[in-house]
Amino acid sequence: MTLSFSQSFPRTLDKLLDRFEGAADTQIEAWLFEGKVARRAAEEKLAASGVKARLRSAYKPLVQAFLEDIDLTGAKSVAVIYPVHADAEERRFLLEAYPLAGLIQLPISFTARSDNELHYEVTVTGQDGSERTTVVEAPNRVHVDHTGARVLSPTGWLRVNRDGQTIEDGRLETDFEVLFETAITQIAGHSWGSTEPFFEELRIEASLPFPDEPLAFGEEAISLTEALHEDLYFSGLEIFHSRSGRPSGDRGLQPGRIVPDIRFADGPLSLSIAMRIHLIRDEPPFCALPLETASEPLSSPDIDEALQSIGGEPLDGESVCGRSIVGRYREGSDALVLISGGQHANEPTGVVGALRAADTLSRRKAAHFAVLPLENPDGYALCAELRETQPRHMLHAARYTALGDDLEYREAEPLHERSAREAFVAHTQPGLHVNLHGYPAHEWTRPMTGYIPRNFALWTVPKGFFLVIRHQPGFAEQSWQLVRIVTAKLAEVPGLVAFNEKQIELYRIHAGELGFEVLHGFPVTVTEDLRHKVPVTLITEYPDETIYGDAFRLGHEAQMQTVLSAYDAWQEISAVS
Repeated sequence: MTLSFSQSFPRTLDKLLDRFEGAADTQIEAWLFEGKVARRAAEEKLAASGVKARLRSAYKPLVQAFLEDIDLTGAKSVAVIYPVHADAEERRFLLEAYPLAGLIQLPISFTARSDNELHYEVTVTGQDGSERTTVVEAPNRVHVDHTGARVLSPTGWLRVNRDGQTIEDGRLETDFEVLFETAITQIAGHSWGSTEPFFEELRIEASLPFPDEPLAFGEEAISLTEALHEDLYFSGLEIFHSRSGRPSGDRGLQPGRIVPDIRFADGPLSLSIAMRIHLIRDEPPFCALPLETASEPLSSPDIDEALQSIGGEPLDGESVCGRSIVGRYREGSDALVLISGGQHANEPTGVVGALRAADTLSRRKAAHFAVLPLENPDGYALCAELRETQPRHMLHAARYTALGDDLEYREAEPLHERSAREAFVAHTQPGLHVNLHGYPAHEWTRPMTGYIPRNFALWTVPKGFFLVIRHQPGFAEQSWQLVRIVTAKLAEVPGLVAFNEKQIELYRIHAGELGFEVLHGFPVTVTEDLRHKVPVTLITEYPDETIYGDAFRLGHEAQMQTVLSAYDAWQEISAVS
């Protein structure tokens, strides 16, 4: 059966106006999933008819309170007591306060509450020693989500006072919540059968009248459209994990491609869900971007052109949608190193870094390497499509392949995207694989399913550029030697250590200790892992999803320098092993 669904949803803000406009001598306080401009306009409209209204944000209420209500004039420091609730992770509300420590530019302390009360207490200490305390409420509801998990999620709330009496004080089910639940109900309730993949593409289109609100810190923004994309995409994966009998987070799941396309549009909220076949759009044009100064993700023709200049023997494979996985092999007398990027297609700095490193190595007579700069071209094409309307969003719908799986976890034939890497490793047996990755450059949330992304809590806020080494038994010493050399070289990249220090400091305030050893300013982790077929795999993680301009250039510079320093270090390590 084909799934086809369409519905619009009245805007909660309009319903409040219809209900209370003209209700003189009434005071209302409400928490909504709405932007500041629309909330303030509604307050003014209600005030004109004798209604005193304060309309607040249900999403990230503490951050919004500092943007809208809390006066920091003459402030010396800020102390926040944050909620801890039995149905949420311990640091849930500390994370929800992100990026406050960077945003207000004042000394700030956070202390956990000792009860289940869902409000923050903010004390501002002035330069004169005076103190002002503000209570910031954080309406949430405990519910069982589509996975059967008991979670605590932000919700709307309405409080009405008349004649000095509170006549209403309870949850207000908002348009944003209803749209999400409707989408999940439609997807979970459909007759999908039991065989993967269940479809080629499941397109979930929605329009929300909530514009993104950039924050004056890094890449951060208040974005309900992005939050909905993330919650719908990963909730969709979870529904099909259950349908297939797979454990939560299994990256080998092949449901088909789930694509939330969430945009801003004034008026009522809208939702449509439809199954469709893969549509192959025209690729972006060749832009002749110089690799070393690229300020945005490369087009596929740009990648092809860069590979042509590297020369060597072609490496070929084919994606699910029929796109080529292209690479080059350059034979030489050095120890062989494999370089790859674009496994997760919304992580673009690794693609540029791989090509820049390969271009440099191609000028060395003894260089012996292979480069696969874009292993997931189907995801990369989808990312380019979605970036046209949401260039500042993480776009995790484009992370995996057109089958919906992570190509590295694909085991059964046909291997498609994994075939080029597998064939090369089997034929040449490289000793080192440098696998270039990225992760979100700003906060990642799933507000309707507990706020913190399930199975990805480590990635919810940026923590700088860091390295992961996974090695086969017997390669621990070489791995630690490699990472010490590479981090020392990375510390010489102008601006990179300072960039890391800033992000790590904020991470520690809002998320706790890193849990990684830090070498020369870079978090590292080295573990034994039998899954990889290459003896040593060096994985980079750069916060690159959504960055452009100078930030993008620093990202691919870090990726390139990692490859080159790892390549050189591996020549020394291999010679004495």
